[in-house]
Amino acid sequence: MFKTNPSYSDVTPEILELTDLCYKNSNIDPSLYEKYDVKRGLRDLSGKGVVTGLTEISEIQSGTVDEAGNYIPGKGKLYYRGIDVEDIINGSIESGHFCYEETAYLLLFGELPTRKQLKEFTDMLAYYRTLPTNFVRDIILKAPSGNMMNTLARSVLTLYAYDERADDISIPNVLRQCIQLIALFPCLSVYGYQAYIHYHGGKSLIIHTPKPELSTAENILRMLRPDKKYTPLEARILDVALVLHAEHGGGNNSTFTTHVVSSSGTDTYSAVAASLGSLKGPKHGGANIKVMQMFDDLKRCVPDWSDEDALRKYLTDILDKKAFDRSGLIYGMGHAVYSLSDPRAEILKKLVKSLCEEKGLMEEYKLYTTVERLAAELIAEKRRIYKGVSANVDFYSGLVYSLLGLPVELYTPIFAVARIAGWSAHRIEELINAGKIIRPAYISVKKREKYVPIDER
Repeated sequence: MFKTNPSYSDVTPEILELTDLCYKNSNIDPSLYEKYDVKRGLRDLSGKGVVTGLTEISEIQSGTVDEAGNYIPGKGKLYYRGIDVEDIINGSIESGHFCYEETAYLLLFGELPTRKQLKEFTDMLAYYRTLPTNFVRDIILKAPSGNMMNTLARSVLTLYAYDERADDISIPNVLRQCIQLIALFPCLSVYGYQAYIHYHGGKSLIIHTPKPELSTAENILRMLRPDKKYTPLEARILDVALVLHAEHGGGNNSTFTTHVVSSSGTDTYSAVAASLGSLKGPKHGGANIKVMQMFDDLKRCVPDWSDEDALRKYLTDILDKKAFDRSGLIYGMGHAVYSLSDPRAEILKKLVKSLCEEKGLMEEYKLYTTVERLAAELIAEKRRIYKGVSANVDFYSGLVYSLLGLPVELYTPIFAVARIAGWSAHRIEELINAGKIIRPAYISVKKREKYVPIDER
């Protein structure tokens, strides 16, 4: 007689037994990767990425190459459509306008907007910042997930059912879908969180509608906070954080996912949901949460933040897999591409200082800068480094979000709110230059086996 499953999440003894078979028959000898010259993770032994495509959307610069072809590590630079992201941010601050919307326009259309074009684009975002009738009640408020990224992905996939042209991948229709998603991601993220804390945390359910005249950053803060209040500095810093997370070359995991899935000819909602699944991972968009958890553990273990010897010992223990999560990783330090500096981290560091000064939290700022300095020294001493090591964007972004009062559950969704602009640009680029479906090669290292009849096994 067949048994039924009373508990959906049970891992039964039978499953554990089958798991042993997975381990037994799925282990690949690590030395084979070198033997067959396989670039694991699409990176060579020096950490250099394997070129898999061409793009005009953004560029990461981590150093220079001399006349002999030798790589020379240098200060990191990030360009959106050929324009230095620092110039974009500084220009918007000087002129007094928010720059995420300007950045989204630049990424989508390849050129900076005039004031008139920017006004028309922001009006378009406001127009599309309306969810289908009863969507919040029927979709977001029902069965809220414990993880906001899954809530966001579910919402995106469900929007497919409301789109009469969901499978139309003509460029005008895809552009419409992308602009809609850019406009809606803040609402989907914040409303998903409000539903979560209501049903799982017993908090009051508060749903604030966005204001059309406000920027993306302002609307996020307004919708999230019960009193709808925020300071100009808070809105400006969140706006800059969104710009810095909006795009990062075609080679990051979630953007590459966008290209891979889009190359199959699938719909926009499926492509974006796949990218969200990638971004959720702790090795990608979830890394800033690990940074915050690491610092919480550090504060517990080292109450005196001025004691550099104690801080150094704690960080050494992390590298020796004796502290925190025993992964051997100091989260927020190092990057696959950048060497001497991550420009995003450098910009956020300055903004963190301003925010800490406004909130009277300079001791927190000093702790982060001290850990940044000590961690770089220790990693250089204990690890085989092919290039320099420095703080990456995740090192300071979590602190920025914390100082802004954003709940940790929204850290990665806010990353997605920013990155949907870059994903959209890359999806459109992939479709315009549509070629072959992306299908990389794998080498089988399993020896041939003879089929054995079932009664003889």
